[in-house]
Order: sequence, then C-alpha cells, then structure tokens
Amino acid sequence: MDIETYQVDSFTNQAFKGNPAGVCITHTSLDSKLMLSIADEMAVSETAFLNLDSMNLKWFTPRLEVKLCGHGTLAVAHILREKGLVKVGETLSFDTLSGELQVHVREDDFEMDFPAPLMNYDVSWDNKKLDALGLDESQVLAYGSFDGKELIQVQDERTLRSLEPNFEELSRLQGRGILVTALAESSELDFVSRYFAPWVGVNEDPVTGSAHCALAVHWQQSFQRTKLRGYQASRRGGYVNVELKSNGRVSLVGAAVTTLKGTLVV
Repeated sequence: MDIETYQVDSFTNQAFKGNPAGVCITHTSLDSKLMLSIADEMAVSETAFLNLDSMNLKWFTPRLEVKLCGHGTLAVAHILREKGLVKVGETLSFDTLSGELQVHVREDDFEMDFPAPLMNYDVSWDNKKLDALGLDESQVLAYGSFDGKELIQVQDERTLRSLEPNFEELSRLQGRGILVTALAESSELDFVSRYFAPWVGVNEDPVTGSAHCALAVHWQQSFQRTKLRGYQASRRGGYVNVELKSNGRVSLVGAAVTTLKGTLVV
C-alpha cells in the first residue's frame, strides 16, 4: 500500500521551527495498529491521518491515539490548501473524537475552532512531580487540571524557561501531561508556556495547540479579555493566538510550512 505522506512544521512560518507533524492522506480508513506503527515510524509528537472520503481525522503519538491535536489539525489543513482541495475563505470540517472541528482558511494562516476544556482548580499539587520538574512550592502561583492533564502557573518567565525536568522520574509517576505557564516578559505577548508529556512518548512537545485551549481559559481570568497572544518556549518555539468564544469554544490561529513530501510504502 502506498500512502501520501508529508511532514509539516505547524505554528510557524519558518522551516525547522514550530511543531513538526506527520500527515497521511488516504481515501479509505486505516487500521488503528497500522496508524500507530506509522506514527512510531514518523517519530514526531503526533501524526495526523485524514480519510478524504469521510473527512475523518485521527491523531497518534508514537505510543497511542489522542482525542485532540492542534498542530496536527493545522498541518492537515495546510496540506489540503497546498493540494488545491480548499481555498482561501473556505472552511474545512473534520470528523474527530472531539466532535466536529472546523478550520477556516485565511490568506496567511488558519483559524481553528476547538472545544474549551473545563478547568478544575480544586486540586492539590503533587510534590514529587514538582521535584521532578525542578520546581519549589514557592514558585507555584496556581495549580489546576483539565482533560486528565495538569496546569501549573509559575512566578515568572525566567523560572519557566530554566526548567530542566527529570523525565525518567516523571514517567514513574502517574500522569498524562503537564502544562507549565507564566506571564510573558515581552509586551508583544501575554503568556508563555511549555508542555511535558513523557507518559505518551513526548518528553517536551514543541508547540501544543490543545494545551492553548486550556491556556485561553486560564489566562482570560487574569487579563479579563478573550483575545490573547501566546508563545510556547520550547527549543523550536512557536506562536499561537487564542480567543475564548462565548459559545464555549476556543479559536486558535497559526501558520504552517511543509518540509517533506513523499510516499510511505507499507
């Protein structure tokens, strides 16, 4: 079987920045075991699989299927525009495990409509996880959870950028993903973040679209406005503009660049 395959850097307009996603385009559905094997072979944080006949979209890390992936969705929309299957001004609709997801194609970027998660701040932090992250309790300003993941707001951007987690120790503890965030020092941004998920085979994700849905909810309370500018401060780095909608959805805006085109033979 030959599968049309791409690699796309999402949430950036430069190659080798942002978050790389694998993209596989077919006209039929693939077996889950095959998709997992392909994702492992692609060896990026997520690989997106689109069945054009049904517009069903799935995402796999090298270890498991996930319910929502922002940079993978952006990568697929970008490829469909490159292929001429969608034009500027049109809106794509994907059938996913998170329900219908829409992506509006703009002149220079894409606007994605995602669900806003429910944030729970009535939780206590795990000191073992803080130790593994390299954090002290005194550096934590807020702690919450969303979709089985954790959010930690730290005292400043310097603290966030200096984190060097012990991923081996983190993986021994129960978890799914940890989102760390802080106020941005730059006046051109509102917040910065990093995302760690060794439990699913991604020690640090370069730019995490789904995490920015939680960040939109979290930071709206501080800024008292719905449109915010974020930067994920990983080694590659990436920018995501977010808007918390009144209908309980989040708009994520980003650009993408294709870095690889080919055929996967399986």
